[in-house]
Amino acid sequence: MAGGHPPYSVVLSITPLLIQLALEFFNIDNIFFEIWGYRMSYLEFFGTLAGFIAIALSARASILNWPVGIINTILFFFLFYQVQLYPDMFLYAFFFITNIAGWWRWAHPAKGEEDRRKELKVSRMKPQQFMLIVGIGIFGTAAMGKFASNLHELFPLLFNQPSAFPYLDSFVTVMSIATTYFAIQKKIEVWIIWIVVDLIATYIYFAKGIKFVGIQYLVFCFLAAYGWYNWRREYNAYQQV
Repeated sequence: MAGGHPPYSVVLSITPLLIQLALEFFNIDNIFFEIWGYRMSYLEFFGTLAGFIAIALSARASILNWPVGIINTILFFFLFYQVQLYPDMFLYAFFFITNIAGWWRWAHPAKGEEDRRKELKVSRMKPQQFMLIVGIGIFGTAAMGKFASNLHELFPLLFNQPSAFPYLDSFVTVMSIATTYFAIQKKIEVWIIWIVVDLIATYIYFAKGIKFVGIQYLVFCFLAAYGWYNWRREYNAYQQV
């Protein structure tokens, strides 16, 4: 019927093809292209691209960073599972939720928190908030690192290989979780912490051979520096009004 829905039989015939395409896309061994001897999967390329766009938008304090970030979290969840970076895998499941929360928080500021765009204002952390993040980083890394070290023994059917860099990877995970909460609140100091986290993540990803993601996180270090500069500039502009 013209203008109507496709016949049910057509939908049934197309569904297996769509499932097959999805499985191939999310398979890290399915190569998109090769450059300088490095084999780039579809999953790594598009996940990295979405992540780069999301961070660039965040550094500019654009609310669009959150929906783009949702795409990045889904793709990287599957990527990190396949390279045995299990704490990172859990981190990106967490990021999926926080991207939704951040999107809502920036779009619905409380009275007195609005900027000229009617979005959440940039603000500063209190000293006790910064010390809280440091404490969480120390104790959280120790606990998660121990757990990550034993995942392949606790759940051998799900995690058939030992976690790579369990403590370094756990530090990235724990600090990212703690810092993301304050990113949702639009605190300037999060960018300083992100620089440290991104440097460590850069090392991990290069060591694991996912070099394009490593390059992305190296670029993130510079974007974090720009984000710190740009958010401070916006904060100072409030004081001049």
